[in-house]
Amino acid sequence: MAASEQEILAGLAEIVNEETGIDAASVQSDKSFTDDLDIDSLSMMTIVVNAEEKFGVRIPDEEVKNLVTVGDAVSYIKNAQA
Repeated sequence: MAASEQEILAGLAEIVNEETGIDAASVQSDKSFTDDLDIDSLSMMTIVVNAEEKFGVRIPDEEVKNLVTVGDAVSYIKNAQA
């Protein structure tokens, strides 16, 4: 069964926390991965790989650059599950 947006957001927050140490509570839909959360490209790739495993989706490398905010990633994963 596909995860809800809230479940995806919580799962992403957990992944970001594990990778970067950023408090999961500060990982919110309107936050930019680079500007607000200060996540570099290497950490972002690790987050993407972990999200693919956790949610059973494929996020092609060329799509990663379009995932500017946490909300973008949540939407992409939600649509990829459908």
